Amino acid sequence: MNVIVCPGIHDSALTDSFISGWLCTDSHGSMSQHHLNVLVAPVQGMSVLSSPHILWFLCDRLGNQRESPLIFISFSAGVVGAIAAAWQWQLLGGNVQAFIAIDGWGVPLWGNFPIHRLSHDYFTHWSSLLLGSGQHNFYAQPPVDHLTMWRSPQIIEGWWIDSSEGITTAKIHLTAAEFLHRLLKCPQVK
Repeated sequence: MNVIVCPGIHDSALTDSFISGWLCTDSHGSMSQHHLNVLVAPVQGMSVLSSPHILWFLCDRLGNQRESPLIFISFSAGVVGAIAAAWQWQLLGGNVQAFIAIDGWGVPLWGNFPIHRLSHDYFTHWSSLLLGSGQHNFYAQPPVDHLTMWRSPQIIEGWWIDSSEGITTAKIHLTAAEFLHRLLKCPQVK
């Protein structure tokens, strides 16, 4: 499975920390780097907002594998460029299996692929839902700093909210990294 990580506007060491914390926390060993092709979009500064930069990178790396499942994981300002790139990738015949937005506050999220949000606090979770969300979302409890959400998903505790038909039907306590692992095991959940 291909996963494209679209960072925000921050030091690249935070993205390295995110990937390490996320991939090294699956206690069941079923989700490892050996099963995932993790690609980090080489965007910095304002180019994280640019879907053409992300799309060009995808075409360069996966151009002949458009039917292969692709999951987007994006953070902060990177959510802007990533959601547009996901739509464009799909228009080119690409298979977007899921879109995961981490702290993409204020970014409208709609698509005909599963969308999931992770938020650093309840307010961001609640207010982001007004701009579109998927059935499965996560918010940190206790709240954490915005950059901590990206740097250390393995230590961020919170709630997985399963909202079917617009109502909350289940609430599960886990870490942000565990939430990501569960989504990657079953990304087609809408």
